[in-house]
Amino acid sequence: MIEFRNVDFRYEERPILQNISFRINGSESVVFMGASGSGKSTILRLILGLETPQRGEVLIDGKEITRMKESAKRDIRKNIGMVFQDGALFDSLTVGENVGYYLFEHTNLADDEIESRVRQMLGFVGLDPDDVIDKLPEQLSGGMQRRVAIGRALLSTNPKIMLYDEPTTGLDPQSSENVLRLIVKLQEERSVCSIVVTHQIADSFAIAKRFVVIDKGTVAFDGTLDQLRDSNIPQVTEFLDPFRESMAGVLERKFVAPG
Repeated sequence: MIEFRNVDFRYEERPILQNISFRINGSESVVFMGASGSGKSTILRLILGLETPQRGEVLIDGKEITRMKESAKRDIRKNIGMVFQDGALFDSLTVGENVGYYLFEHTNLADDEIESRVRQMLGFVGLDPDDVIDKLPEQLSGGMQRRVAIGRALLSTNPKIMLYDEPTTGLDPQSSENVLRLIVKLQEERSVCSIVVTHQIADSFAIAKRFVVIDKGTVAFDGTLDQLRDSNIPQVTEFLDPFRESMAGVLERKFVAPG
């Protein structure tokens, strides 16, 4: 579904990614981790076609997108949802208007039909429509805002791929768990491919079986949790060492989507 082939990307004269290659299939869930500035978020922007590499190829569903016209990239993005670290909701719009934004702007559906779909989506992401639909984002907790953002992405594109940039950063433990459960729910109930950028190590164990460590713009590791835990690769051990104590308590932490 997603493939990088020998991708180099630099910003002005500063190298960001160097010779990056990987392939992500179907409904796979993958976490990209690494230190701040390692290039993780740039990978998401390349998948969306918001950046163009100086070398290499980026393929989505077998289509090489780096040389596509913008109109063709927009068609590719219809299969991709993106949730930013801060939710990126429109402050001046209500929750209902945020979630239904795409339908209001790009379809001829009646307002009643849009509201019905918005309410259904709010329920799917674990929010009470009657309680939140008329509120502004600032009236919600950070975790609720993230779930609204996920709902908006789902209702806008019905995506096969969801990209998450630090989805639990800044959230309290309960809010983080709610967001992580929703990510797992999408994987299990809708077979959505999840690509998560995070430095929250415990959270990553809960939502993925495959882990990619980016170090200074290169792939230092790509493998399973057991392989990650037992790795002797210097870049990996250096990154994980501060988390070793906390890792022991979360290795078996897994979320099961509600039935």
